Amino acid sequence: MTISLYVFPPSPRSFKILALAEHLGLAHEVKLVDLAKGEQRAPEFFAINPNMRAPALRHGDYELWESGAILQYLALQKPEAGLLPLTDPARIDVTRWQFWDTAHWDPACATFIFEHVVKPFVLGQPGVDPAAIEKGTPIFHRIAKVLEHQLSRHRYIAGDQLSVADFSAAAPLVYAKIAQMPVGDYANIHRWSAEMMALPAWVAAADRYLPKLA
Repeated sequence: MTISLYVFPPSPRSFKILALAEHLGLAHEVKLVDLAKGEQRAPEFFAINPNMRAPALRHGDYELWESGAILQYLALQKPEAGLLPLTDPARIDVTRWQFWDTAHWDPACATFIFEHVVKPFVLGQPGVDPAAIEKGTPIFHRIAKVLEHQLSRHRYIAGDQLSVADFSAAAPLVYAKIAQMPVGDYANIHRWSAEMMALPAWVAAADRYLPKLA
């Protein structure tokens, strides 16, 4: 049965599930939800996700929203890939890093993505808010140091095995350059993100779904 993914592809939160579905070779169809046009507020989408955010998933009669949960659901469709361990404490460790991404890393990256990508290319709003960047920069560095430390000890976020935590946290970095994220001094983040973005499925998903921004 084909999985339906309701996504706004420019968003890292949508892109991460597209990249994972591609990586796992799952049969899926893409249902576009244009956030810029307010399509997330349409009654038919509200029926799937009352939180009115993308992404969301429908698989037969089952519906799911929140990107971290969707990543886990997709990974469990191909448990042999090992992207979500089936036993604890390994499974809890992967989940912990997904929670960390949602609570800390994603918001830290989002400040730069909003100012340098969303405003000019999605909303058509000129100008960067210097106060937002000034406030967001020390927050970014505080959170980036956590990730850098973890990646100095392990190949991937949750250890030496690729997991859904890597797909989750790497997604915002597709905009690292254009969003002017201050990642220059974090050698292990660069090493890890380059490896993620070189995955054949990641390359294919990026070519297919990410906007080509000047």
